[in-house]
Amino acid sequence: MNASSQRRPHVCVLGAGIVGLAAAWQLRREGFEVTVVDRAQAGTGASAANGAQLSYAYVQPLADPGIWRQLPKLLFAADSPLKLRLQPDPHQWAWGLQFLAACRAGVSRRTTASLLALAAESRAGFERLMAEERIACDFSATGKLVLCADEASFAAARRQMALQRELGSPTQHALSPAECVAIEPALAGYAPRFAGAIHTPSECAADCHQVCLELLRLLLAQGVRFAFDTPVTRLTRSADRIVAADTPRGPIEADAFVVALGTASHPLARTLGLRVPVYPLKGYSLTLDVSEAPGAAPRVSVTDAARKVVFARLGSRLRVAGMAELVGENTHIPVDRIDSLVASAQALFPDARCSDDLRPWAGLRPATPTGLPVLGRLRGGPDNLWFNTGHGALGFTLAFGSAQRLAAQLRQSGL
Repeated sequence: MNASSQRRPHVCVLGAGIVGLAAAWQLRREGFEVTVVDRAQAGTGASAANGAQLSYAYVQPLADPGIWRQLPKLLFAADSPLKLRLQPDPHQWAWGLQFLAACRAGVSRRTTASLLALAAESRAGFERLMAEERIACDFSATGKLVLCADEASFAAARRQMALQRELGSPTQHALSPAECVAIEPALAGYAPRFAGAIHTPSECAADCHQVCLELLRLLLAQGVRFAFDTPVTRLTRSADRIVAADTPRGPIEADAFVVALGTASHPLARTLGLRVPVYPLKGYSLTLDVSEAPGAAPRVSVTDAARKVVFARLGSRLRVAGMAELVGENTHIPVDRIDSLVASAQALFPDARCSDDLRPWAGLRPATPTGLPVLGRLRGGPDNLWFNTGHGALGFTLAFGSAQRLAAQLRQSGL
C-alpha cells in the first residue's frame, strides 16, 4: 500500500470502532482513499454493547463539582457505581489528579458548551447517513428521562438543564414522577422512589454495534480497504511525518494517519513521545429480551442518575448499561456487577419479564479528565498525524460530529 501510487490522498485510520468508522465514512465521502486497521474486528471494542443512548442534548460531564461530595463513597463503598482502584501506574495517578482539577463549575460549563456544539454536529451527520442509506440499527427517537433520586440531585439537574438551555440545547422539561409515568408507563412501580426527572423529547437510541457493521458494509462497497486482526505495533517517523504504521503483516504506508484507537491511543502516542490524556473508564452492560406488552418495558430511554445506569430500548431488546470504574485495562466481568445491573432493571421495571439470557459485557470507555475528546494534531507531533479519541461515554453520540471536524482539518492541512 504505497501512498505514491494513490491518485487521491490516502488516509490510514487506526481503529474500527464507531469513532474510527465514522471518520472513515466522512473521509471517503470527501474523496480520500481510506484504509482502516484494527487489532480485532469492526465494532468489537467499546462500541460492541454500550449504553445505546444518543445523548445529544443532555451531556453533563463526569468532571463536575458535585463529584467532591461523592469522593468517600467513590473510594471506599463496595457497592458504589463509581469506583477507583489505585494501580501502580503513574498515568492513572496523573489522570486522576487532572480529573479532580477539572471538577470545577467553570470547567464543567465550558465542557458542556463544547460537547453540546459537537453533539449537534454529530446529530446532523448521523441523520444524514440514515437519510442517504438504509441501515438497520434499531433506531428510535422516543426521548430520554433522567431520573433524580432526591430533591438535592433534582435541583442540580434543573440547574444543568438551565445551563444547557442557555447554551442552545433543545427543549427540556423538569417533570414530577407522575408526569414521568404519563410519558413512560413502565415507570409506574418506581415512581415513589425518585423525586423527579429531566425529560428531553428529542433524544434517540440505536444499536451502536449494528451501526458499525452497516458502516463496514457501506465502506467496503465504496472501495475502502480493511486490515482486521492486525495490531499496529508502532508508527514509523521520519522527520516531521509518519511514513508507515508497522504491523505483524508488514508496514502500511499513507499520506496521513488518524489514531482512533480508544484506550490504546495513549500507549501508541507514548512511543512517539506524545501524551494523550486518555484512561479506561470501565463499564458494563446486559442485553435482555423483554416483553412486548404495553407498559411492561420502557420505550423511552431512561437514565437513573443515582445508580449510574441507563436503559435503552432496541427493538425487542433492552440494553441495561452503566457504572464507571478506573481499574486499568481490565475487562473481567465480576458477578456482583452483573447482579447489580439485574437488580436495577428489576427495581425500575418489575413487569418487563426480562429473559434469563443476560448477554453480559464489559468495555473500556476512553475518557479524558475533562470529558472533551482529543481531536486533531498534537503540539510537537508529526504534521500528518491526527488523533480522534477520548470520547468517554459519548463515543456513539459524538462520532459523526468528530468525523466532520477531522475531515475539515485534513482538508485545511492541504493534504
